[in-house]
Amino acid sequence: MSERLPLPPLVEPAARLTPAERERTARHHVLAPFGELGQRRLSAARVAIVGAGGLGSPAVLALAAAGVGSLTVIDDDVVEASNLQRQLMHRVADVGAPKVRSAARAASDLAPEATVHAVQARLTAANAERLLAGADVVLDGSDTFETREAVAAACDRLGVPLVWGTVQGFDAQVTVFWSSPPVGRPVRLSDLYPSGSAGDVPTCAEVGVLGSLCLQVGSIMATQAILLIAGIGDPLLGRILVIDGLRARQAEVPLRPSEAESPRAATQPPAAAAAPAARRIGTADLARVLHGDAAPLVVDVREDDEVASGTLEGALHLRLGDIRADPAAAARVVTDAAHGRPVAVVCHAGRRSAEAAALLGAEGVDAATVDGGMLAWRGPVVRPAAASRVPA
Repeated sequence: MSERLPLPPLVEPAARLTPAERERTARHHVLAPFGELGQRRLSAARVAIVGAGGLGSPAVLALAAAGVGSLTVIDDDVVEASNLQRQLMHRVADVGAPKVRSAARAASDLAPEATVHAVQARLTAANAERLLAGADVVLDGSDTFETREAVAAACDRLGVPLVWGTVQGFDAQVTVFWSSPPVGRPVRLSDLYPSGSAGDVPTCAEVGVLGSLCLQVGSIMATQAILLIAGIGDPLLGRILVIDGLRARQAEVPLRPSEAESPRAATQPPAAAAAPAARRIGTADLARVLHGDAAPLVVDVREDDEVASGTLEGALHLRLGDIRADPAAAARVVTDAAHGRPVAVVCHAGRRSAEAAALLGAEGVDAATVDGGMLAWRGPVVRPAAASRVPA
C-alpha cells in the first residue's frame, strides 16, 4: 500500500505562549514531531464538542489539559446520577445542573487561559451550522443518530473535519469525516451510513455501556483532533478504528468514499476497498420468511453469555470478535453452513450485526443485518442447544 500523503496543519500557530501555558504544557514541547510549534497551534485552535456526556467528558478534559485555546461545548441536557458512571467531568453535586456548566468549570480549572463557550442548546438541523461556525474541528459525542446526521451535514457544508466516535456496550468505533480535505478524497458520514440506513439505534439506557471504554474513546477522539490541528501523524480519515472492549481487541476497517458524492474522486488515486454498507431486514420480515422455502441462515454474533438466554432456531453462533479476527475464515464457515441461502445476522440491538454483515459482505457473503436485533424480536427463541456454535 502506498504511503499516505500528510495532512497540513489546520491552524496557524499563536505568536507565543504565556509563561503559565509554557510551564503547564512543557512535556509537549519536547515531543517530536509535535513540539513547541504544535503547542502554539493548539493555543490558537477553536474546537467544538457536541455532547458533554460519555465521550464529550474525556474529550473536554483532554483538550483543555492539552492547551486548546478555545472550546465550545454544546449540550442541552442536565446531569443525572446515572451519568456519573462514565461522565467523569461531572460530580455528585452537579446532579440536576446543566452539563455545559460542569464542562466550563472543569476546562477552566485545568486551563485558566482557555476560552470556554458553554452552549446549553439542542443541536438540530436548523441550528447546527450556526452553532458550529468558526470551529477548526468538531468532535461529535452526541447520543442520537438524528443529531449526528445534523452535525455531519453542517460540517460537510462548513468544510471542517469531524471526529466521530460511538460506544455501545463493549463495542466502539472512531473515525474522521471531512468533506473537503486538502489532501486525499472526501469521506462523509453518508459513506458509512447512507441516509435512512441506521434504523432505530438503541440508547445506552437500553443496552448498557462500559464507562471505562467511554474514557478510552473520548481520549482517542481528542488525540485525533490534536493530530489534525498540528498537522502530524496519520489521522483516521478513510479508516474506522473498531474496538472490542470485551475481548481487548482493536481492528481497522477502511472506509471508501461514495463515488456519487465525491466529485473530486476522478482526480484522486484509488482508495482501498471498504466493507460496503450491509443490507437490512426488519424482524417482522425475518419472522415471515424464517420457516419458508427462502429461509435465510441466521448468524448470531453475540457473546456466549448473551446467547445462553436464547437465540433463533437453527442459528449459527459466530461471535463478532471471531469475525473481526479473520473475516475470510468466518465467511467460509458461513458460506458452508448457508448452502446457497441468504444470511441474516443478528445481535442484541443491531449495531454489532451491522458491522458483522458488512465484514462478511466484503468477503462475498450475501448478508443482511437484522434491525433492532433481539431487542426487537417478538418471535420464539430457543436455548443454545438448538443452535450451532462455531468455536473460536
